[in-house]
Amino acid sequence: MKIGELAKATGIPVETIRYYEKIGLLPEPGRDASDYRAYRNMHLDRLFFIKRCRNLDMTQDEIRELIRLSENPEADCHQVNALLDNHLNHVRNRLNELLNLEKTLQQLQKACSDAGTVQDCGIMGGLSSELNTPHPEHNDHRDDHENHVPGTHRPGKR
Repeated sequence: MKIGELAKATGIPVETIRYYEKIGLLPEPGRDASDYRAYRNMHLDRLFFIKRCRNLDMTQDEIRELIRLSENPEADCHQVNALLDNHLNHVRNRLNELLNLEKTLQQLQKACSDAGTVQDCGIMGGLSSELNTPHPEHNDHRDDHENHVPGTHRPGKR
């Protein structure tokens, strides 16, 4: 099948399919008599696998590792389980970060319950003061943006 057919079947844009080929998540297809890329069912299966992993918010490195592990189907699956465990811990940490974000936004919103000018707005004042003042709760523990697979997410800015 051609790349357009593959894109339609998977719901993955052509540009993304080419990108996955470029970074090695998807093997390069052979060529047909007209020198067009000729994708096979294994490409379709791999793209669905990648799509399911991305829907679970897995990184490219995690997907690459799962693909590598799948190439040895007789091996013990403890590495797969460990990878998923690390990813699950990352998700849990992210959920905690989002809960803290929600609380902060709610506090900011409470600071501006009265109508007034922007210069008197409690939200704007809170945002300005937070930009210049580090939060003590962020200084007493490890970086909250620690990667679940090192080097796969850029650290967030606070």
